[in-house]
Amino acid sequence: MRGASLPKWSPYAIAGGSLVLAALIGLVGGLDSKVQWGLIAAILYVLGTFGIATRVEGSRQAKDRIATSLVWVAFLIALVPLISLVWVTVKRGVKVLDFYFLTHSMGLVSTSEPGGGIYHAILGSLEQVGLATVIGAPIGVLTAVYLVEYGQGRLSRAVTFFVDVMTGIPSIVAGLFILTLMLMLDLEPFGFAGSLALAILMMPVVVRSTEEMLKLVPNELREASLALGIPKWRTILKVVLPTSIGGITTGIMLAVARIAGETAPVLLLVFGNSFINANPFSGAQQSLPLYIYQQYAQSAGSGAAYDRAWAASLTLILFVMILNLVARGIARWKAPKTGR
Repeated sequence: MRGASLPKWSPYAIAGGSLVLAALIGLVGGLDSKVQWGLIAAILYVLGTFGIATRVEGSRQAKDRIATSLVWVAFLIALVPLISLVWVTVKRGVKVLDFYFLTHSMGLVSTSEPGGGIYHAILGSLEQVGLATVIGAPIGVLTAVYLVEYGQGRLSRAVTFFVDVMTGIPSIVAGLFILTLMLMLDLEPFGFAGSLALAILMMPVVVRSTEEMLKLVPNELREASLALGIPKWRTILKVVLPTSIGGITTGIMLAVARIAGETAPVLLLVFGNSFINANPFSGAQQSLPLYIYQQYAQSAGSGAAYDRAWAASLTLILFVMILNLVARGIARWKAPKTGR
């Protein structure tokens, strides 16, 4: 019918009908997996939307609706494993996650015994990731400023090439590089060595994200500042960077979130420690990702070590989430204020 359109509630009705029909097909066909039911419902939803929209609104509008439905289906499919991961981690992690667990180390507690905690791992992760951020973030931001504001010629192309190469470097390679230097200097494992490897992994992420944010700053702002006689370095410092500080902060926190979960460099360079070591420049240290790996590897899928591994995983997720919330707060606080 020309000019006809589906009501606003039609997508919900089609989705509900698809779920019911998929459940019936699953029960009749003997499909036990709810994932299979969901995939069948998604296919039925797309086909049902296209068929009903074609009959009521015509083929042109139906193509638009099927594109929209495919986007929603893809979003829900991507959301399922994320929700499942968080749910399983919370369900298994809360068993031993309490104040005692957060404020004690493994110390003299053996792997098979209950008790112990992750205080030493939290302290090690904070120090290692913090030092890596202090090293990697400024270098990454300054490199991006050079590429966007000053970069020309062969040097700029060379820097861009090496940043692209470093983006794809596996974490184990960064760890092996620092390990080679340690062997040459006859050094024992220590926390700062892990920070150096994490900084190598962090820098290209910061460079790429900061570079894109700086490119979004309108050239009119730069030209207006330069027209007033302000030097270029001061224009970058007072105009360009404050305008893009929100995106730069978000990019840095994304890089921090990436390195916070790295295990291979820490395993090679920091080595792990059951006791508290607050000095990252001397002696082996522990970190949350390494703690999770060691506890799970020694648990055989059950027991006290297994529960500690899941509790540490939940702590790591909360740690990254808090970092992102802090980054959003800083970005909003430092964002340039526009007058009305």
